[in-house]
Amino acid sequence: MGTPEGIDVITVVISEAPYGQERAYTALRFALTALVEGEEVKIFLIEDGVFLGKKGQNPDEVPNYLELLEQCIEQGAEVKACGPCSKARGLSEEDFIEGVELATMHDLVNWVKESDNVIFF
Repeated sequence: MGTPEGIDVITVVISEAPYGQERAYTALRFALTALVEGEEVKIFLIEDGVFLGKKGQNPDEVPNYLELLEQCIEQGAEVKACGPCSKARGLSEEDFIEGVELATMHDLVNWVKESDNVIFF
């Protein structure tokens, strides 16, 4: 598949909440590395992963996952958060940082169909 320039499209699906385990951290590091290597990256936050995009995170003594997500956005990643998952967790569009858009399963299905690779964390 890929874009005409030979760049791969990678969709990273993150279902893990930040700071509980390291899966979300690893996912963001993977996404940022792929971006730095010139790949097109799409990040879909689902289930507890929607908390990665929540404003105001300032953890003590652990890496700030929100800063990593912001770096991904600055490097060109498109980021969507599952709308129903967010609503179920008391989050609305105003709770997310700039660059995170609420989405549906239809959006995820389209991304998967358009992607060369999909990785789930």
